[in-house]
Amino acid sequence: MALTLITLTWQKSAVAQVAVQPSISPQMQNMDALLDQSYSAMYNLQFADALRLAESAKNLATNDPVPWVTQACAVLFREFDRLHILRSELFGSDDRFSDGPAMVWDQQSRKQFEIALDGTEKLAQERLKQSKEDPKALFALSLASGLRADDAALIAKKKLNALSYTKAANGYAERLLARYPDYYDAYISTGMGKYIIGGKAAPVRWMLRLGGLKGDQAEGVKELTLVADHGRYLMPFARILLAFDDLRHKNVAEARKKLEWLHAHYPNNPLFSQEIAKLDHPLAEKVPY
Repeated sequence: MALTLITLTWQKSAVAQVAVQPSISPQMQNMDALLDQSYSAMYNLQFADALRLAESAKNLATNDPVPWVTQACAVLFREFDRLHILRSELFGSDDRFSDGPAMVWDQQSRKQFEIALDGTEKLAQERLKQSKEDPKALFALSLASGLRADDAALIAKKKLNALSYTKAANGYAERLLARYPDYYDAYISTGMGKYIIGGKAAPVRWMLRLGGLKGDQAEGVKELTLVADHGRYLMPFARILLAFDDLRHKNVAEARKKLEWLHAHYPNNPLFSQEIAKLDHPLAEKVPY
């Protein structure tokens, strides 16, 4: 997830609404624009640009953890692309999220990922010392824990670690959303958690519920749809997940709509045209990646 970047027409989100004061400084406007462009570059697989833009945002706001977690997102998305993880086949059943042998990170990318997450968590915890409900801190920590969960589940194949990080991500997101329910990107954590856990067998769901993890796939889809409709940074990612869910449930028309939107906005990413090709040629053996 070229120096000329696609500028998205984002719906106004609570990332802009609650994280800044009514008088918005030019510096903050520039930082928000840099983050928008960084995520756009990431979804277009222009990872060098995505990381460079996030670094520029870090330099503009040295106490803000969001540019740091943006860098971590770009690094993880780059690994997902290298390892061919974001493919509809992986999401074809609930167990495929964490089944199979562990994959191996590129070592330099692994180092970048950990540095970015450590920086995120350090700055966010410092902000929470000043204000226990700091929205940027809670948002960044929710994303950071979610990224660690994605790494544990999809790359390292460590299910228990993934569930622990998922619980942490949910906790930060719920704290944030209890006070700022329009902070739409935060629903990615709660939605994914409910969706994944909701797909487990009933005894497993019961045990997870005892540990504080609740699952409900229908509720998870509702929350991911909030991100897909109103999110800022994570709108495209939510649409990818929902398109794959549509495919799981044979809702081809809705999956096509989402994939065509993604392809139109991120033409440099071949994933979307490849997934559309699978819809056009369902009996083909495999679309090459």
